[in-house]
Amino acid sequence: MNFFKKITIATSIAAASFSGYAFGQDFQWKEAKSNGYSYKYVTNDPTSARYYKLQNGLTVILSPTNKDPRIQTYIATKAGSKTDPADHTGLAHYLEHMLFKGTDKFGSKDWAKEKPLLDKIDALYEKYNQTKDEAKRKEIYKEIDKVSGEASKFAIANEYDKMMAGMGADGTNAFTSFEQTVYTEDIPANVADKFLAVQAERFRQPVLRLFHTELEAVYEEKNRGLDNDPRKVYEAMFSAIFPNNNYGKQTTIGTVEHLKNPSLTAIREYFNNYYVPNNMGIIMSGDFNPDEMIAKIDKAFSYMKSKPIPEYKVAQEKPITTPIAREVFGPNPENITIGFRFPGATTKDARLLNLVGSMLTNGQAGLIDLDLVKKQKLLGAYAFPYVLKDYSVLLLQGNPTEGQSLDEVKTLLLQEIDKLRKGEFSDDLIQSIVANEKKNLIQKDEKYSSRADILMDEFTSEVDHKVALEYIEEISKLTKKDIMDFASKYLQDNNYVAVYKRKGEDKNIVKVDKPTITPISVNREDQSPFLKMVDEMPENAISPIWLNFDKDIAKNKLGNVDVLSVKNTDNALFRLYYHFDSGKWNNKILPLAAEYLQYLGTKDKSSEAISKEFYKLASSFNVSAGNEETYVTLEGLNENFDKTITLFEDLIKNSQADQKALDAYKIRLKKSRDNAKQNKSAIMAGLRSYAQYGAQNPFNNVLSDAELDALKAEDLINVLHDLFNFKHKVLYYGPKTGNEVVASLTPVHKLPATLKELPKSKTFTQVSTDQNKVLFAHYDMVQAEIFWVRNSDQYNASITPTVSLFNNYFGGGMGSIVFQTIRESKALAYSTYSYFSLPSKKEDKDIVMAYVGTQADKFNDSTLAMNELLTALPKSDQLFETAKNGLKKSIASERITQDGIIFSYLRAQKLGNNFDMRKNVYEQAPKLTFTDINNFHDKEMKGKNFTYCLVASQDKVNEADMKKLGEVKKLNLTEIFGY
Repeated sequence: MNFFKKITIATSIAAASFSGYAFGQDFQWKEAKSNGYSYKYVTNDPTSARYYKLQNGLTVILSPTNKDPRIQTYIATKAGSKTDPADHTGLAHYLEHMLFKGTDKFGSKDWAKEKPLLDKIDALYEKYNQTKDEAKRKEIYKEIDKVSGEASKFAIANEYDKMMAGMGADGTNAFTSFEQTVYTEDIPANVADKFLAVQAERFRQPVLRLFHTELEAVYEEKNRGLDNDPRKVYEAMFSAIFPNNNYGKQTTIGTVEHLKNPSLTAIREYFNNYYVPNNMGIIMSGDFNPDEMIAKIDKAFSYMKSKPIPEYKVAQEKPITTPIAREVFGPNPENITIGFRFPGATTKDARLLNLVGSMLTNGQAGLIDLDLVKKQKLLGAYAFPYVLKDYSVLLLQGNPTEGQSLDEVKTLLLQEIDKLRKGEFSDDLIQSIVANEKKNLIQKDEKYSSRADILMDEFTSEVDHKVALEYIEEISKLTKKDIMDFASKYLQDNNYVAVYKRKGEDKNIVKVDKPTITPISVNREDQSPFLKMVDEMPENAISPIWLNFDKDIAKNKLGNVDVLSVKNTDNALFRLYYHFDSGKWNNKILPLAAEYLQYLGTKDKSSEAISKEFYKLASSFNVSAGNEETYVTLEGLNENFDKTITLFEDLIKNSQADQKALDAYKIRLKKSRDNAKQNKSAIMAGLRSYAQYGAQNPFNNVLSDAELDALKAEDLINVLHDLFNFKHKVLYYGPKTGNEVVASLTPVHKLPATLKELPKSKTFTQVSTDQNKVLFAHYDMVQAEIFWVRNSDQYNASITPTVSLFNNYFGGGMGSIVFQTIRESKALAYSTYSYFSLPSKKEDKDIVMAYVGTQADKFNDSTLAMNELLTALPKSDQLFETAKNGLKKSIASERITQDGIIFSYLRAQKLGNNFDMRKNVYEQAPKLTFTDINNFHDKEMKGKNFTYCLVASQDKVNEADMKKLGEVKKLNLTEIFGY
């Protein structure tokens, strides 16, 4: 489930190239017929999307593009949490989970023997739901567990995942939201026939097998949500702003009570009601012939029968006339979220809402960007239009800086809304947004997956594709008065909901308790006749294309600086990078200087004016200083290349010291650092760095508060002004040739006769994992998160094929050994994986990693389960062959293009290689045997020591249990963060 998925109704691909876009372009629906199939299309649509409606009502949207020999696929149902039965909330979501379990044809080794047991489980669940006495319920559940174990002997776990992995599919997944349930695959173009065969069977008659272990995974997901403060904020917001509509009355994950009382009968009824062709769509974008593809889809899915779907009546909401306040508590830092209600996706007002969202926040020159972020009045702030079919919401969120109350944050955010009502914004802001929308849409057209994503969202929210294409033309005609009238209508000073996220204990948490589950059989070695049939279907091989760094990259010189370039022949966009082999390890204040630059102006231009000018050019810059590398990134339109470069070079060379801006930045930085100590992900990142490098490590290599206080504006300015005097490279992807890039940069990127050597780097040495130990950090949450970390040997290129195959087999996906065992068989975690990580530099060591995110009361069971896998590698000939085939097909259909070619070259250089390492993997991995990867497992994992990084509540995980794993070291936040 993706709660935060935004339905973008007005951002279809509206231009194939910026310079080629003409206002007044004629977008009209037309009909055509080809290869016996009628379809609709929109004239001048750069996606070339064809809209088919098959005889059974199934919608098929095809957008061909041959840039990559792959296809992004979505199979979407227009149903989600808002259509859940009121007494079975969460049903759409766990049905989504069950559609990975197979049918009577796959996922079963003996359907005749399995079915009676599944029928018995059905009856037991209905009895369980109707029983109120807890003692009797436990007895029934014990019987469910027993019969489920018997039924699992005839089931083949993850057979769907195995089939997709064997095809070379990426991104095998699904998500459920308010009004969409979507199943996603990214497949090589040559396996379309196999893909359609599997999908058609998948939706024919799904079998709800292995249900009680999968439901436990949903319980885990629910408990993770209880630890997720942002999710709780959004659920509180929607509950308050939609008291009548199911957007607010029901959550996608469902209530604890309903999760505890599932009905398989209700699940089947839901499937039969909503998974019908006239309520579903197949969306594809990629390398295919649409005439051939539609015939294949029709043949595969013609068995589906159209039927009326249940009527969904949109519950109308009354106007909000008085501000509504809600509070949410949790361990994360405080913030406030404000929501205004708007009409739904198909309305003009929803399109205007998208524009208003960009006027408030666009990352550069929005009202909130300039007034609150750039002026550092808040720690962070943004606006976000959440567009849905029935209604939409404009969300504003603000994070207080030191000493601010949430009410003060609210006042600042509402002042920006007031500026919209009063017209206190730049006259050219709308046209700047138009320019950036056109550029952004060109960027989306670069990826076949982005096309499919847009078309899928339009389908599920029932947005007219023609109207979406006309969005840029539509907003370009709007005036300041139009915006003022719109804001006055919908953004009043009393018609909002404010959710206060406060720090503290959430006393309303009701955890889903751990049931007793006996591990089930997964039958890895078995395969259904259906899987064999799919495997034997013919496919045309895709030949891999390897990078040739000498031919693919043009190499020029700008003075003493190397210029590496790849020509963009697709569109008018450019990306330019200044790359330095130095970062925070060389100079601890470099990251601060990089951040500080965004608040600075020059003698002639204020910081605000510079941001507006970049945005007007549809260009942007970013300076990012990592541990060992620094990138200055400039991107935009080729026609504005010279203006963009000149503007940035002037800023970085002539930026003026601003002590007031630095003082504000220090306050915000300290607040941000304090907030990081309240973030479990940041805490875990610190533990992992500690495990790899010891007490003094890259994560806590930061300035102390005293060092920060002592910094002067001139210190940071000097770093910025001196930056280009150090050795660096120029990387370029765009329409210019290498010579043209040099010619454009020569007048503005002035270089000294001799470039300075980079400052000496601080050295961090990976420690030897010579004993088992536990690094523990307390965090108030329901879950426990555990990382296994072990430093191995120094990088050795020769093991790359073995590592790639091992990761694919052992811990790299839903069909892997780790996932099958820990989640599918034992129901011990929602998220779990393991991998062997090669370093980014030849001097560094490899790392063994494993992860389990689980309920705290499963800590012992989950760590034991992972350790068993790290001790002995289970053998499955079928999974091994699947891992081999999937790896080979994935590499064969992968195309590294654009600036990815340059970055691949730089990565190879750091590892001491001068060629495309994928070629070795492609050629060597198929020759490996199970003995090879078993020996690798034994060498790297069996009997080895690990550092366990544990983030959990000290009240929920017993120290004695930790000590079973190794010596326990409880780290305080200062030790972890270094301040």
